[in-house]
Amino acid sequence: MRAALLRMRRATGLDVAFGGLLHDGRRLRIAELNGALTPALRGLAISAGSGLGGKCLALSRPCVVVDYPSARHITHEYDAPVSAEGLRSVIAVPVVVRRKVRGVLYGALREALPLGERVFDAAVAAARDVEQALAVRDEVREQVRQAHGELRELVPRIADPELRARLLEVCGRLETASSAGRADKPGVALTPRELDVLAAVASGATNAAVADRLGLRPETVKGYLRSTMRKLGAHTRLEAVVAARRAGVLP
Repeated sequence: MRAALLRMRRATGLDVAFGGLLHDGRRLRIAELNGALTPALRGLAISAGSGLGGKCLALSRPCVVVDYPSARHITHEYDAPVSAEGLRSVIAVPVVVRRKVRGVLYGALREALPLGERVFDAAVAAARDVEQALAVRDEVREQVRQAHGELRELVPRIADPELRARLLEVCGRLETASSAGRADKPGVALTPRELDVLAAVASGATNAAVADRLGLRPETVKGYLRSTMRKLGAHTRLEAVVAARRAGVLP
């Protein structure tokens, strides 16, 4: 995103470019700024439907205002930080990956001037650059998750303790690399068997399939899942997988 914002400013002469990605699929947080004179926008949380970016999120299409403070077709929850940065003309473009909005890029002038076609095209191109990067990252992450799940299934079948320990070390590195910067619940401790079961569940396997893969009884699998969900504060298998990924114990 940082590189896309820089290219957008260079191609258009915009005073400021900024943007961020959605967290938990609900709120956007402004994380990257280029050309800003104040920290007023950094870390700002944008809700769908609120302000120009929120309107862009809700409609999943580019939105523009020529004079932000007096614009009638947006809400004005964020007037204070926008005013602190001195922004007037603003464009917001969604970052859409597989029909799902994942973020928003903004470009702005400190004068109330129309933003022409060149600015619009450059903003859309920058958003597409971010879209492609996110799509590649998603694909790599999914491959890491699949590899992690397959390794965890192999671990219980390995009789050699040294080889088993090395496989567990590789699993740990995959978990750490995939979840870097994403752990929301540090300190969650799952047993190796709970991780084996949850990794298999994360691949889409049923309890019966998990039991067959790991050489366990279905009732035993249910017991591991119950203890895992209790530790993670989850009520369903899917919630447990999501919570484990946020906590950094699954890729």
